[in-house]
Amino acid sequence: MNLEQAVLEKLRQLPVDKQREVLDFAEFLHQKVTPKAPLRSVKGLWADLDIEITEEEIAQARKEMWGNFPKEDI
Repeated sequence: MNLEQAVLEKLRQLPVDKQREVLDFAEFLHQKVTPKAPLRSVKGLWADLDIEITEEEIAQARKEMWGNFPKEDI
């Protein structure tokens, strides 16, 4: 009996809720060993769109977004 067969045999002996736990754990392990794609910068995402955003525009957008944020909640 190989490893896969042994695991399947033990899995089949478990109740359904425990089988789901085994599946969740297997998916967790899979995520740990699967290489993640490198993140792209925001500038890289819009590089071909010929968009130029200045520091002033970013500051203005932040001011508009957070201008009415209640300071007492911080």
